[in-house]
Parts: sequence; C-alpha cells; structure tokens
Amino acid sequence: MKALFILTAIAMISLSACNGSGKLEGKWLYAGGVYNGKKEGGTEGYQLQRTYTDKKFEAVMIEDGGEPQKYQAGDYKIDGNTCTETETFSTQPSKLTNVPVHYNYQIKNDTLILEGKLPTGMQVEEHWTKMK
Repeated sequence: MKALFILTAIAMISLSACNGSGKLEGKWLYAGGVYNGKKEGGTEGYQLQRTYTDKKFEAVMIEDGGEPQKYQAGDYKIDGNTCTETETFSTQPSKLTNVPVHYNYQIKNDTLILEGKLPTGMQVEEHWTKMK
C-alpha cells in the first residue's frame, strides 16, 4: 500500500521534471523526497526511472530482476524556472491525464529537485539523480 501511495505521488510530482537547457534529457533515477513535510527515502525492491527527450517523458518501474513497466508518459514545456507537464498516459486512474500541471525545478550537480503543490493539495519535493 505504501508503494502504491509513493508511486502515485511520484507519478503526480514527476509531472514536474522540466528544464529548458537540455540538461533534462536522458534518464533519471528516483532518490527520495518530502511529501507534506514527511521525508521518504528511495525505493526498496524496485526502481523508478524517468526518461526525457526534447519535449516528451516516459516513466517506468523496474522491480528487482524484472523488466521495465511503463506507468506514465506525457509532454512537457519550459517557461523560466517553471515546467508544465501534461500526462497523456497513466496505468493507474488519474485525474491529471490531459491536465497541465506546473512545478518549479532546479538542478544541483546531477540531482533534479522538483517542488510544488499538486492539485490534490499535497506539497512535494522530489529528488531524481541523473543516470549515466
């Protein structure tokens, strides 16, 4: 149940992983975050990865020893330090499909930090590490 909550929160917050400088392109690994003031570590027993191209993203979950399972995809665009992502695909029921969501972002070294308030009211800060 906790994994489902985290996966749902990540799916919602990951709508925020944007950067107009091209640094966003590539693969990112979820490294933990803060949800409504409660710190959560990285995942155990599975990985969450996001891949960004110039205008699109795709998110997958990989259980230990398993194949990647796509759980979310969509489009994004940048305006200053704000990124607007629009989820176009979700394996779970989502009120965010085809709804633009705005987030603030920053990149420190190889870590993408996403911050914002989701339409559900949840305050989030996620950390994603750039994969080589």
